[in-house]
Amino acid sequence: MFQESSSPGATIKSVRELKAMRSAGKVVAMMHEALRKATRPGVTTGELDRVARVVLKENGAQPSFLNYEPVPGITPYPGVICTSLNEEIVHGIPGKRVIQDGDLVKLDVGAVVDGFHGDAAVSLIAGEGSETTKTLVDVTRRSLEIGIAAAQPGNRIGDIGAAIEDYVLPLGFELVREYTGHGIGRRLHEPPQVPNFRQGGRGIVLKPGMTIAIEPMVNAGGWDTRVMDDDWTVVTDDGALSAHFEHTIAITESGPEILTILGS
Repeated sequence: MFQESSSPGATIKSVRELKAMRSAGKVVAMMHEALRKATRPGVTTGELDRVARVVLKENGAQPSFLNYEPVPGITPYPGVICTSLNEEIVHGIPGKRVIQDGDLVKLDVGAVVDGFHGDAAVSLIAGEGSETTKTLVDVTRRSLEIGIAAAQPGNRIGDIGAAIEDYVLPLGFELVREYTGHGIGRRLHEPPQVPNFRQGGRGIVLKPGMTIAIEPMVNAGGWDTRVMDDDWTVVTDDGALSAHFEHTIAITESGPEILTILGS
């Protein structure tokens, strides 16, 4: 099932390693299930973080995000999950902020089992959201499905972003360019980058055994972003809403396998 590859950045897994990633992915899916039930107006983002910690503990898993330090000198990430609201795109820090009716809540979670990571994100509407918010969420969810469908063995990394762009842009939404999907395995972020938009080159060939995270971030306004003073929270530069969905997948001979769902 698995083939060794010399492609730069390819993440190759043995059957044993893939089993560990399936286990990590299952814990991620369980975290999302618990968070969906807990996300409602009046709850703080810190309370959601505590819900995720309970799931991790009950399943003997470790958090992928807690104390994560992508580059030396940056403040290590202080939460178990990322909680990004409304115009916040990714990396929002959980704390005392109270979720309001109609808020668009992005929940990005990660888990480590036997040294391997699972990573996935969902966008939820707390209470009653606007039609614009609902449409943005639906489009972003569908763009992830389209990106996964393009992750076929023999295709290239660039085919994923091209498929996502061809769907999203004609609908009047924009795609974040400064943040992308990624390889994943023993480390949370590994090569290759997995852009959500068309690039000049098509990237490496997708081969059985590669594991990647696909995560379109779709904005209701422009694609420009900026980072808040906490060094982590990324927001839309124009204050427009943003939605985010993500799955960790494995490339197999028969096509992409989603690892971050229950039953995987």
